[in-house]
Amino acid sequence: MNLPLNGIKIIDFTHVQAGPACTQLLAWFGADVIKVERPGSGDVTRTQLRDIPDVDALYFTMLNSNKRSLTLDTKKPEGKKILEQLIRESDVLVENFGPGALDRMGFSWERINELNPKMIVASVKGFSDGHHYEDLKVYENVAQCAGGAASTTGFWDGPPTVSAAALGDSNTGMHLAIGILTALIGRDKSGKGQKVAVSMQDAVLNLCRVKLRDQQRLDRLGYLEEYPQYPHGSFSDVVPRGGNAGGGGQPGWVLKCKGWETDPNAYIYFTIQGHAWEPICKALGKPEWIADPNYATAKARQPHIFDIFNTIEEWLADKTKYEAVDILRKHDIPCSPVLSMKEIAADPSLRASGSITEVPHKERGTYLTVGSPIKFSDLKPEITGSPLLGEHSDEVLAGLGYCADDIKRLRESQVI
Repeated sequence: MNLPLNGIKIIDFTHVQAGPACTQLLAWFGADVIKVERPGSGDVTRTQLRDIPDVDALYFTMLNSNKRSLTLDTKKPEGKKILEQLIRESDVLVENFGPGALDRMGFSWERINELNPKMIVASVKGFSDGHHYEDLKVYENVAQCAGGAASTTGFWDGPPTVSAAALGDSNTGMHLAIGILTALIGRDKSGKGQKVAVSMQDAVLNLCRVKLRDQQRLDRLGYLEEYPQYPHGSFSDVVPRGGNAGGGGQPGWVLKCKGWETDPNAYIYFTIQGHAWEPICKALGKPEWIADPNYATAKARQPHIFDIFNTIEEWLADKTKYEAVDILRKHDIPCSPVLSMKEIAADPSLRASGSITEVPHKERGTYLTVGSPIKFSDLKPEITGSPLLGEHSDEVLAGLGYCADDIKRLRESQVI
């Protein structure tokens, strides 16, 4: 298959999650991603949270499919020489080192630009350049707190809560992939490379824009009418935690279904959208609510919203989450079962679409991973297994013109 990014060569100096999520996406779409790793150890996630002794962990395999692995000690002169040659022949270098690490390696932006004026250098950062925390080390949950997500997540009588979704890591990687593709298109027009950077704080903030919206509304009004605290509770001067309330002005909540006493995921998310009020009333057997002035409008319903949710829960009591959604979707009511990861892993629709896929691995056998969340009419990416450490070192070096004897010597001197 002639994939759209065929011919684009990427030096992948990333590790853990944010950077690898970015480069994996580009590899799925055809880029030749060469993951440069430390000889003998490689990406730290190869050994983190292992489920099979002495085999690459799922943490690594699920973020590094479709790539090639080159081991390289860039502290040694011959390692630096190989990297220089790679830079000359590549299109993009992606890194998520700490601040100044590339400079200390001898590969500042000026040096890279000298070697290859068309090179795009893409970086994952914790905070943007010039930020007063720019030297702070950042992980997933740190980013969620710094980007505003944690302060607005959870219940009003409890502490800030982080999300299980990788808002700081994989989300930043997706943003960086967009930046790289934009820079490549820009290069086609200008002939010049450039630096691209996404900070984890900024990436989280970008997903929290409705909360920034709410802060400005709160500053002006002193209350937020779509939050559960309204009208009976009180508001401070900051956006509160809203529990399971919807963020778009449509009241919603997680509601119990049959079996909730023993199944922690026997719930649905139910949204009371304005246009669906009449169908909701009919589905619940409450036709009298349709014209009742206490319920007929969203503003009238808000003071009674938890009474309404309690009534819906009574209706749900003898229905499983799947039975409930099958009934409600016929009435065009926005809702979803709360799906566990076990249910998602077995979901036939997700498997059919390629959103969940089984991938063979040379050592661990078949493992389950996510596929491309982006769907195309004329492209279905093939997800291949992640590389073993240094699996493609000989192949990559041969492509750079090194002969078998040279490669043997580099291996013996532990350059690769």
